Formats: sequence, C-alpha cells, structure tokens
Amino acid sequence: MLSRIELKIYLYALKRQFVDAGMPEALSEMIRILQGGSDTHDLCSIKVGSNLIVTLLLGDESMQKCFGEGTGMYQDVLSWLQSSNTELQLSGALAIVNFARNDSNCVKILELGVVPCILDLLEQDVAEGDVSVQHACLSALRNLAIPASNKVRMLENGVTERIRTLLRTDMPPVQVKLLGTLRMMVDNQEEAASVLEKDEVMLARVMEWCEAKDHAGVRGEANHLLAALIRHSRNPEVIHTVIKADGVQHLISMATSEHVVMQNEALVALAIASAIDIKAVQEPFRDSDLLPTLQKTLDDPLVAVEVKFSALGFICSLANSSQYCKITHCGTPKD
Repeated sequence: MLSRIELKIYLYALKRQFVDAGMPEALSEMIRILQGGSDTHDLCSIKVGSNLIVTLLLGDESMQKCFGEGTGMYQDVLSWLQSSNTELQLSGALAIVNFARNDSNCVKILELGVVPCILDLLEQDVAEGDVSVQHACLSALRNLAIPASNKVRMLENGVTERIRTLLRTDMPPVQVKLLGTLRMMVDNQEEAASVLEKDEVMLARVMEWCEAKDHAGVRGEANHLLAALIRHSRNPEVIHTVIKADGVQHLISMATSEHVVMQNEALVALAIASAIDIKAVQEPFRDSDLLPTLQKTLDDPLVAVEVKFSALGFICSLANSSQYCKITHCGTPKD
C-alpha cells in the first residue's frame, strides 16, 4: 500500500503524463466546440472538462508546461474568464490561481493583462451574487499581488479601488478573501497602506469585521489588516485615522490572542504607533489598562519567546516616552 507521500508523487507524475500526452489541449478544444450551446450534456461536459484541466494544474511541472510562458493553455483560460458560462468563469479564475504559484509566472501574467479581466468578472459577480467566482477571483488577485513589483503595478491600475465594491458583501468566505487580498496589497507598501487608510468606508467596514463574533476567520483577517496598515505605513496620519476609528482597542485585544503571529503583529503595530505619536495613543492605552496586560504576557511561562520579545520592545518604546510615564505615574525613565 502506498504511503501518502508516495501517492502524492505518483499523482504528480500521472498529471505530467496526461499533460505530455496532450490531454489539456484536447479538453480545451472540446470546450471550444461545445461553448455557446444549451444542451445539458454539453454543459456537463464543459464543466467536467474545465474542472479536469484545473486539477492537472495542481502539479508544478504540469502547471508550468501548460502555462508555456503565457502562450499555452493560458490563452484558453483567459477566454474562460470572459465567457458567459459560470462554470468556465470559475475554472478560469481557479486556473489563474494555480498558474500564479511562482513569482515569474505572476509577473508574466500581469504583463499579459489578466487583471482587468478578473476585475470585470469580479464586479459582474458582485452584482449577481456568485460567491464561488468572487472567492476564486480574489484568490487569483491575492496570488498575483505577492511579488513586490506586482503590488506597485496593481496599485497603479486601481485594483484596491475596484474591489471596494465587495465591501458590502455579507458572505464570510468572500470577506476573508477580500481582507487577505487587501493585506497582501499593503505588504511592505507604504503608499498602498496610506491609500487604504484614507478610505473611510473601507476602514469602517474593517472595524466592523474586527468584531465579527460569528466568524473567527473574518475577525482574524480584519485584525491582521488593521495591524498591517500601521506596520507598513509607519505614517502618523494612518495612526490617527485608526485611533479615530477605535482601532487601537482591537489591536490591544489582538495582542492577547492565542495565536503567536497575531500577537506579534499587534505588539509591533502598537509599538510603532507609540513611537510615532505617544500622545495620540495614550488615552486608549490608559483606558485599556495596557501595562497589566503586558506584565501578564511577560509573566506567563506558556507565552512564546518571540511574543515576549515583541512585548519587551513595546515596553521599551513606552519607557522612552516621558509623556506616557507621566500619565501612568511611573516616573521619568532613567538613562
């Protein structure tokens, strides 16, 4: 009996054999012939054929051969995004997700102009409420935004503005993907963080999702994005906007999360905010009883070392502020 690893290797090899034998091209040709009809059997064949192609793209070698530097199956996939067939739209978006699994492919895909097609489809499906297509389109945009050079170009192309239409969605899977996509857009991008910070509607929606009690994934991603806006902008205006929207309270709650990554991100964001403008954050810090929270973090033997390190960095930032020491009655820090 094959082990899990052996089975995975076998399946990858099998996918490569199917690709080498020309199966994706044969399936794509079948889809081209059947498109436009309404026969139930034809529609079923289109669905099965496009799903099978997406499955073949899960193997790295088979995916790369199908991509063909943007001249192979990629061109057929691009036409699927512009199809009126929902199954083809979904398969097209999922295929882009699979093609965009390495930086070189992501850069090439952006050069080939796929983003406007994804955005058009995304806006269309926002109106029609097709959650699966929205989810897949956002996954594709998130993958494409991973390379630093792509972030800048996508920002220049107005991606963040165009996906704002999804802010009204009530579907948690779409909310999670939207927040993750926005967070990827601001990763190490000061300009993007500043642009999003100025969007009052977007920020208000993020604050609302930070309190999503019925969906931990939405709440977690919203808090991740909030911390990212401060961490990647390091801009006093961003901090003031977050404070005005009561975002500091969310970051303090995030700092006590059971997840190490979330704790670290929150503590770093709070440290940056206090270093840039301690006066602006002193009131929410005081109201939240912050120092006992930090003390508890340091005293807890179960807290991860990296979290304690971030907490110490935050405390040092506070200790260097005579303003904060004054309002907390801890005295003027010594050299």
